[in-house]
Amino acid sequence: MTTNTIKHVASPLARQTLQDGDLTRPVAGVQPIRLLPWLQIVKVGGRLMDRGPSAILPVVDELRKLLPEHRMLILTGAGIRARHLYSVGLDLGLPVGSLAPLAASEAGQNGHILASLLAAEGVSYVEHPTIASQLAIHLAAARAVVGSAFPPYHHHEFPGSRIPPHRADTGAFLLADALGAAGLTIVEDVDGVYTDDPNGANGAQAEFLPEVSLADLNSMKGPLPFDRALVEVMATARNIERVQVVNGLVPGRLTAALRGEHVGTLIRTGRG
Repeated sequence: MTTNTIKHVASPLARQTLQDGDLTRPVAGVQPIRLLPWLQIVKVGGRLMDRGPSAILPVVDELRKLLPEHRMLILTGAGIRARHLYSVGLDLGLPVGSLAPLAASEAGQNGHILASLLAAEGVSYVEHPTIASQLAIHLAAARAVVGSAFPPYHHHEFPGSRIPPHRADTGAFLLADALGAAGLTIVEDVDGVYTDDPNGANGAQAEFLPEVSLADLNSMKGPLPFDRALVEVMATARNIERVQVVNGLVPGRLTAALRGEHVGTLIRTGRG
């Protein structure tokens, strides 16, 4: 056996990359293993957290009552503090890769608030590395854990925008799909998706959409109650077939959604 032979292992990957379509095509259509198929992921929007105790405490009470029914990963968005941070960061000339981890830290602060309010039930806040490698053991010890919904791109955030395009909603979906979770529910301060901003100047003409597809969302020019990048990542979903956006200001909506009821806007992903 020559020295050159010893150094190499026979493999289709030799002198290739995973960006080679011919190499990945044979396995691209294989359904991946669902790692945590019993997990419900709940993303609590930053705008709801911005409303303070009157909005947060009822959601916490609802989450507390849901613990015996579901094992949950509760993820939080950043809210108004991230917008202020973006404004200051842009004035300073910071690149998008520097703004992303700063905004993620604001989402983490909201997560610490929720975890503290649920601490008596054994719920704690965990960082991204723990979610990536030790989520299962934490959920074996407690019915739920809390984390930041921002994806951990941080300094590797895509440079095509001045504002980080992958924010809390996108991060929650990427995690739900990667884990093969039972579902993703996005909790906001509106009933769901509208044809226009229901709180904006044309709010009176805004029409509520109980169900939408990716094609519908792509054709909509108005504001959405979640990140635009979420529409892009949902198109390539491998596990999650639909996402529901519900109003956390209405008691019982979150509970009904986790029980499979249609109480907000259902979004059909590329998998559905």
